[in-house]
Amino acid sequence: MNTDASTKRPGGRSARVRAAVHSAAVALVSERGADQVTLPAVAERAGVNSSSLYRRWGTVAALLADIAKQRGDADAPPLVGDLRTDLENQAVWTLAELSRPGGIAFFRAEVAPDVDERRDGLRECLRRVSERFRSVLDTAREHGDATPPPPLEQVLDRIIAPLYFRVVFSIPGTDEAYVRELVSGLIGEPPLEP
Repeated sequence: MNTDASTKRPGGRSARVRAAVHSAAVALVSERGADQVTLPAVAERAGVNSSSLYRRWGTVAALLADIAKQRGDADAPPLVGDLRTDLENQAVWTLAELSRPGGIAFFRAEVAPDVDERRDGLRECLRRVSERFRSVLDTAREHGDATPPPPLEQVLDRIIAPLYFRVVFSIPGTDEAYVRELVSGLIGEPPLEP
């Protein structure tokens, strides 16, 4: 039998184990909070040996960062071509992702304690957020939106940064209405009713 790596079928046991571990970690973070989750607890919930988790991820932070990378933006709302609507939809989705049980834990994991890992995690997080909102701005330009799209840096500074700050520090009133106010403040139009 040929066991060359290029002929192995994708997925298989490794993919099932990874999915089980990810699912167990997400459940435990939601139930207990990230600071109360250990690799042995995740292994027990997933039904795998904890040595496998130590070998593959090494730390809970590395596991949570892996989960955050895999989740990506797959379930982000589709773009409709209207600047205000797309900015609001993407920003509301970002807020929901950060605010869901364990959401901020996955962001914090990406900014791991190790300086090099933290730098890499922050770069990856910024890259993903930037790409999502760059697509909004590009789509608005392609559709000839009546309101000229702002530069990406302004979107990051005036919409995304406040959302992350307010979620990290659990500031009350960080909701969809707040998101709509941020968008209105950036593009200079009054907020639409939800």
